[in-house]
Amino acid sequence: MSAVVSFGVRSSARALGRDSAARLVTFSRVGKTFDRGVVALKDVDLTVYEGEFLSLLGPSGCGKSTMLRIVAGLAGVTRGSLAWSEEQAPSARREIGFVFQEPTLMPWATVVGNIMVPLKLRGTAKAEARPRVQQAIAQVGLSGFERAYPRQLSGGMRMRVSIARALVAEPRILLMDEPFAALDEITRSKLNDDLLRLWADQRWTIVFVTHSVYESVYLSSRIAVMTARPGMITAEVAVEQPYPRSQEFRTTPTYGEYCRKVSALLAETLNHDTRR
Repeated sequence: MSAVVSFGVRSSARALGRDSAARLVTFSRVGKTFDRGVVALKDVDLTVYEGEFLSLLGPSGCGKSTMLRIVAGLAGVTRGSLAWSEEQAPSARREIGFVFQEPTLMPWATVVGNIMVPLKLRGTAKAEARPRVQQAIAQVGLSGFERAYPRQLSGGMRMRVSIARALVAEPRILLMDEPFAALDEITRSKLNDDLLRLWADQRWTIVFVTHSVYESVYLSSRIAVMTARPGMITAEVAVEQPYPRSQEFRTTPTYGEYCRKVSALLAETLNHDTRR
């Protein structure tokens, strides 16, 4: 079991303003073993709550991406179970958006063409699809680049296209797998702010994979700290700071204290023996 902490003080889910009605998806003692016996996850217990910004924080290779793929239905579990709330189960797969580490855009298609893909796969009529694509383009700040090809865009702009492609499907839960890791610090910081703005407007549930303590504290309402492989969740940190957050938050003593606390928890996981 992981502990929910705020500056080291244990808190319950109820104290964080959550109850069973707000549960969206729950991992119960989930294990995942790949071919050749590689154990990626072990006894993962985690609940994702409606409307929260949850970050999965841990070292590379600890199973963070595997957890996203399990939620998306792209991978199964070896042990344990993944359960959606009764309200979400019938349409959960249809209401998931996924932003991968790389933009994975089609080089022969324009910005519009790449964003249109999920709607084409659903058979959405063009009359309905076009305004939704234009709205997604505006939301990510790419108006004027509709006819540009990926080779004509910067790395940050290509990631914006990838995010817009996820948004156009109107997801209820958005899964993001280290989407900004390869970007320079200035671009990454700007996209952090843009993502928080979109989240505030749309009120999705976001599960965000990162190995950056600083990014996780800035973005998240809650952080799940994971061990090295096989991945386990050893602590959860509630970042009890109001939104909207601005760059000024990064300079406050409170932000620094959260970063120190999360860094200490992450360091502890490196010494955690998951084989016991």
